[in-house]
Amino acid sequence: MWKLKIAEGNGPYLYSTNNFVGRQIWEFDPEAGTPEERAAVEKARDEYKQVSKKVGARALPCADLLMRMQFKKENSHIDLSIPPVRLGAKEDVTYEATTTALRKAVRLNRAIQAPDGHWAAENAGPMFFTPPLLIVLHISGAINTILTAEHRKELKRYIYLHQNDDGGWGFYIEGHSTMMGSALSYVALQLLGEGPDDGEDGAMTKARKWILDNGGATGIPSWGKIYLSVLGVYEWAGCNPLPPEFWLFPSFLPFHPAKMWCYCRTAYMPMSYLYGRKYHGPITDLVKSIRQEIHTKPYEEINWNKARHHCCKVGEIPLLELSPGFADVGYFVQLAPIILCYLCFPNSAQKITIIVD
Repeated sequence: MWKLKIAEGNGPYLYSTNNFVGRQIWEFDPEAGTPEERAAVEKARDEYKQVSKKVGARALPCADLLMRMQFKKENSHIDLSIPPVRLGAKEDVTYEATTTALRKAVRLNRAIQAPDGHWAAENAGPMFFTPPLLIVLHISGAINTILTAEHRKELKRYIYLHQNDDGGWGFYIEGHSTMMGSALSYVALQLLGEGPDDGEDGAMTKARKWILDNGGATGIPSWGKIYLSVLGVYEWAGCNPLPPEFWLFPSFLPFHPAKMWCYCRTAYMPMSYLYGRKYHGPITDLVKSIRQEIHTKPYEEINWNKARHHCCKVGEIPLLELSPGFADVGYFVQLAPIILCYLCFPNSAQKITIIVD
């Protein structure tokens, strides 16, 4: 059974400036939980799946149900038995009704508050967070060391649950299918051990059909092209240039990359180095298989120069969010520097120091 651990973190490669306040880590304990608690977890999972199917083609946020169940149990001294207030369309809003509703809301928020004082929540929504991390783990040879069987099981569950009815995945969990979400999610499932025909009701087959029916993975947007190139299922010749020489320009120039928006410069620096090196991971049998599955023509016959400007027209949206520090600048943006660390220091791939603020 999974348990959310709060404000914990030790070891030589992880330190914090605030004693890990706000850190959230899910840990699996096969002996944890009573039969009733395990049954409640499975019921919550099944209900989520059924509701998602009933609502429509797009999955819903999970509402952090497992976390809420855990915290409510840990804070069982808080009385949550106050019945909800229901008012008809023509009923007046009374002082008593307002007070009861407010009291119920306050108690619920107290019950789901983490022990260190913050309110936990999953970092979810975009479907391009997890696949690049799996690519990093795969090319470094650490995927089976870092991810336990239970981690891989839950990652596959998450990806499959957010697959659209047409077989593809969106840029985010409630979005229509895009090449960015679909190609990366398909590759991620393969790296997690799924075969080309696995998945409930032929999920992988449907995913591959969506990718091929929409022009193949050469139509993935620029960041997707870069990550697939790092894996080895796309060629750097199919990427628009990212010249690392720009970083050698005098800093006083107005177009020096250090003056870019934080997302641009944090991603551009390692990506430009990777582009300059034309780096890719080991070309394994799995990589060769994926090459043949996600493209509409044999890999060796693809016109990579033409593919540079090919972008699937089903609709792609940019990532728009700003944060001042690297540790908070964005999970996805941090993955390019991690790949760069592995490339420059391959023997230290599992010794990257992470600052948690």
